[in-house]
Amino acid sequence: MGKALAEAFFPAREVFQEVDDALSQKLSRIMWEGPDSELTLTENAQPAIMAASIAVIRILQKEGGLDLARHARLVAGHSLGEYSALCAAGAFTVADTARLLKIRGQAMQSAVPVGEGAMIALIGADIETAEAVAKDAAAGGGICVVANDNAPGQVVLSGSKDAMDRVAEIAKAKGVKRAIPLTVSAPFHCPLMQPAADAMRDALAKIAIRPLAVPVLANVIAAETVEPETVRRLLVEQVTGRVRWRESILALKGLGVDTTIEMGGGKVLTGMVKRIDKDLQTITLDTPDEIETFAKAL
Repeated sequence: MGKALAEAFFPAREVFQEVDDALSQKLSRIMWEGPDSELTLTENAQPAIMAASIAVIRILQKEGGLDLARHARLVAGHSLGEYSALCAAGAFTVADTARLLKIRGQAMQSAVPVGEGAMIALIGADIETAEAVAKDAAAGGGICVVANDNAPGQVVLSGSKDAMDRVAEIAKAKGVKRAIPLTVSAPFHCPLMQPAADAMRDALAKIAIRPLAVPVLANVIAAETVEPETVRRLLVEQVTGRVRWRESILALKGLGVDTTIEMGGGKVLTGMVKRIDKDLQTITLDTPDEIETFAKAL
């Protein structure tokens, strides 16, 4: 993860070193060599994904002259990616972002004992059906809410195990194509994450949020903001709140955006974008060749 970028570009190596130094941990070695079991720990995965994205940004800034204020209308990210987006926009330093995501990962992991929560993806369900499934599942006791409104036909529910155990049967009765349990370490983006939200409130209170070069399209409101204190509040709400990705992408056209560029995270979000709004142009920047080609076009 990120190794090809580090081998090809000095600015990428700088980013990975900054993250390692900030965390007093050789996270880059885990990213490049594994083991997978260590990399996929939430407390490692979150800063690692951020580092890979910011490495692309830094390469484009130093070798392609990227200036977000001039080249971009706004930034956005899915869940932890919102921190990457804010770092790219200059709200946080790389070091602060890495430390915040380390805390976020640890707090989300410890908020709910292993086995007491779950997440399930509903495939083929629209948002109204997914909300109805969640409501009925929670009616029998426990917590079940929509955690991720990712794209048409892909909605993720999250909650306590007792309520989540009822989801598959309820979803089937409502005509949902499939209900797929997700391999996650905790039930993210639901009220059970309140201890993690409290931890992030404390952590964010100690961090300076600098003026943003461009607005961020915030997950929990599917709307843009540039106000630092609003950013701080929404990042806390994001821990327990719904990731409104489908609504966010639908808002882009009205905000004057015609092209999305996914940086450093493969093509997962680009796939969602194409399903949400087929009129948007999409670009993915993940490999050295893709980044070099794009840099020359800036």
